[in-house]
Amino acid sequence: MFEFSRRGIMGLGLAAASGAGVARRRDIVADRAVIVSTWDFGAAANAAGFARLKAGGNLLDAVEYGARVPEADPSNHSVGLGGYPDRDGHVSCDAIIMNDDGGVGAVAALEDIVHAVSVARRVMEKTPHTMLVGEGARSFAIAQGFEVTNLLTPEAELAWKEWLKTANYQPVINIENQRGTKYNHDTIGILARNEKGRLAGACTTSGMAFKMHGRVGDSPQSGCGLFVEKGVGAATSSGVGEEVIRTAGSARVVSSMRAGLSAMAACREAITHIAKLRGNGIRGEQVAFLALAPDGSVGAFALRPGFTYAVTNSAGQTDVRKSRSLFRS
Repeated sequence: MFEFSRRGIMGLGLAAASGAGVARRRDIVADRAVIVSTWDFGAAANAAGFARLKAGGNLLDAVEYGARVPEADPSNHSVGLGGYPDRDGHVSCDAIIMNDDGGVGAVAALEDIVHAVSVARRVMEKTPHTMLVGEGARSFAIAQGFEVTNLLTPEAELAWKEWLKTANYQPVINIENQRGTKYNHDTIGILARNEKGRLAGACTTSGMAFKMHGRVGDSPQSGCGLFVEKGVGAATSSGVGEEVIRTAGSARVVSSMRAGLSAMAACREAITHIAKLRGNGIRGEQVAFLALAPDGSVGAFALRPGFTYAVTNSAGQTDVRKSRSLFRS
């Protein structure tokens, strides 16, 4: 059986009741968040997004330009250029972008294009659709003027060839244990708000390392990897996408916020639900949610230790924080 933290034990029975009040007090801070994103590398994404806002850009600009930073970083093996390939050696990317007016654009299984998030925005703004996939997404991107780039870097190719020696697939993601943090693969989700409480978000990834060719995770799916609702909140997810998809996790977080839970309590409720639903099915897996309310309060909660997130305030100051978790390890 899993080892629960004291908070985890309380969360299984009380997340929707007493836990809501506690989290509502804890996640309200004097200087409200303007941009939040998943993981340590989200700090650089936040900086780019904040600079875009200061230069007169809108919220969609902020989350797009923020997400483009890890997409173009070859040392980041979870997003865009340099991402680890699938088991057949193909790097394929998924991305979504949303505003709080119901605008949404997404791409899935997109190959040879660095900035999947920008293609997703074009889908939202230039087509009557919400998602394009595979060769259709690639053809659309090229028609829109995006450059074709080989996303498989020598470092990622070497890791893939090493993996082929055993071809042992195990979706373990950024879980902190006694030996430190084990890194396999992950995603960036980024959320932004303005002084009027309007919201936008984006999520982009190259997916699970060494996944089956054609696999699509939670990241590009509205209500799974990302969900944004005017006057209510925005949420994004990270970790094993299949577990998020089973519960429409980000939509669940925002729905809980609509029902009156704070951003923190809503993230905790979604994680608790996954744990109760899946039991031993989530052994060794990580799932995390990050949420932003219109008033700038932030929530983050994970299954296990190891999840971090970056918070940028109205002065442009960024703080990387460790999330609370349901389990100790």
